[in-house]
Amino acid sequence: MARPTEVPVPPRRFHDEPLVLILRHLKAMLAGEGGVCIEVPDPDLGRGSYPGERVGPGQGLVHRPLRSWCDLAEGLGCRLLTPRGVDTTHVSLTFEPLGPEASWHAGGTASEEVSLQERYGVDSAFARVRKLEDAGFLLPWLEALGRVRLPEGARVLDLGVNRGDELAAFAWLEGAPDVTFVGVDHSASALAEARARFPDARHSFLVADLNALPEGLGRFHLVVSVGTLQSPGVDDHALLRTLVQEHLEPEATLVLGFPNSRFRDGEVVYGARVRNLREPDLSLLVKDLSFYRRYLHQHGFRTYLGGKYDLLLTAVRGPTQSSA
Repeated sequence: MARPTEVPVPPRRFHDEPLVLILRHLKAMLAGEGGVCIEVPDPDLGRGSYPGERVGPGQGLVHRPLRSWCDLAEGLGCRLLTPRGVDTTHVSLTFEPLGPEASWHAGGTASEEVSLQERYGVDSAFARVRKLEDAGFLLPWLEALGRVRLPEGARVLDLGVNRGDELAAFAWLEGAPDVTFVGVDHSASALAEARARFPDARHSFLVADLNALPEGLGRFHLVVSVGTLQSPGVDDHALLRTLVQEHLEPEATLVLGFPNSRFRDGEVVYGARVRNLREPDLSLLVKDLSFYRRYLHQHGFRTYLGGKYDLLLTAVRGPTQSSA
């Protein structure tokens, strides 16, 4: 007996309903399989309006900017596909559920058939990530680097350098001085790629554990580390003390990135996560940042906190401030 042909459910059309009603509809529909399509007032109709204002013909439509729909999709664990025009007043939005979190968030043990040292190597899932192609990472990173004032010939240390993406951004800054890079990472394959990107013999890239930095590193005018200090197995408090006491010039800067996001199915999702909680929980992140800021203030640094998907703590110690 032939199976009856399934009739596709037409997308529900919304006009001036409250957002919470739309949220409930999406949750109910997402409880099934596959994505959900709805029709909503065209965000462009309300340019200059605030969310919730009535716009359009007869003022019978409620405006919500595209950003609001993106936030809603993220909160539901979905990606928002490119809106499609329906008519002069409405667009079609498709919410597609995201797949599981990226494997490296699980610790790289059973989830990846690679050694611990190569968890973030060139053959890992992490190697697909290009953070500086995402405006949410690029703009705060350039803003942080813009605060850094380095002398010619300055030495820059990157802890957890991987293939050197953050270092590449130095070339994009106007008036950037000629500097020497030293990168430290536990992935030999990633460091090989970094050496190919920065072939100047003055630069060095060292395979090492951050808990036991190589001897003879010397002192640096700038230390950067993005998304590495909170890695499992890294004693970040001890590492910070070692950096300040043994590896910084009297006038020095640190730019330290604290992950405030997770990756799912090729998408970055805002907010630090802890186990057993679906929603972001920033409590541990806030605790870490409080310790870092307090310790750095005690050692004569001014601090600035910015960023989005990585919170970037910039700490500057100038000539009029005490040294460590």
